[in-house]
Amino acid sequence: MSQARALRQILELPGVHQGPACFDALSAKLVEKAGFSYCFTSGFSISAARLGLPDTGLISYGEMVDQGQQITQAVSIPVIGDGDNGYGNAVNVKRTIKGFIKAGFAGILLEDQVSPKACGHTRGRKVVSREEAVMRIKAAIDARNESGSDIVIVARTDSRQAVSLEESLWRTKAFADAGADVLFIDALASTEEMKAFCEVSPTVPKLANMLEGGGKTPILNPLELEEVGYKLVVYPLSLIGVSIRAMQDSLTAIKGGHIPPPESMPTFEEIKEIVGFNAYYEEEKRYATRQSSEEDN
Repeated sequence: MSQARALRQILELPGVHQGPACFDALSAKLVEKAGFSYCFTSGFSISAARLGLPDTGLISYGEMVDQGQQITQAVSIPVIGDGDNGYGNAVNVKRTIKGFIKAGFAGILLEDQVSPKACGHTRGRKVVSREEAVMRIKAAIDARNESGSDIVIVARTDSRQAVSLEESLWRTKAFADAGADVLFIDALASTEEMKAFCEVSPTVPKLANMLEGGGKTPILNPLELEEVGYKLVVYPLSLIGVSIRAMQDSLTAIKGGHIPPPESMPTFEEIKEIVGFNAYYEEEKRYATRQSSEEDN
């Protein structure tokens, strides 16, 4: 089964499904090991981890595809990639879709921001015209069809903050009519707005973004999100956020002449297991020669 088909099966299941956001192969493996059925790549986190820069359109299409390929190859669960605004016009969007398909993504999120884009829940967001926004989704679907793929198209609008709630509701309906598989309005400001969104094109699954640490959207638990009408929920900053704090604390300890306390990190044996040393050793045995076996002994 293709990863895209696996993601579509998740969309067909009852209930709401959680997908923590990863930013590299290791964080994706941890998501899978924790038992989640799919993973989401956060452009914010990838830009921070790979470049040490903010998610303001500085990271390129090529860098995102390269990082995405490392992530998808590290796990067996479906991964939804952050395609930003498609990196240009409708023709660029088609190239982006085809590149994400080749990188192994099960889904791709496309937004309607201008270039350079702004990060969600931050200031300065502007969106393209209605016509261009819908055309991006149509181009994405054309690229999918031309590739013979079944990649899931997640259509995102940032028009709630850039224009109005009414504009964002109009755009999501237009995206659904154009053939988008999942709908997403970023930075909805209340539970009432979230409910209004989920009433648009009710047969099309909705994605919720639970921005940790102080975003504009209310933080609801999975049961509450299911009651509102959501199908997917992503957590964009949890892994990068706790990683930053843990590294800061560790560096403070080292600078003070200590090592991080044992309870703050896995043991060396646990780390080796997580990154795959034991699996490597087992695989190595399959191809061991007599000489290499004698050398190991």
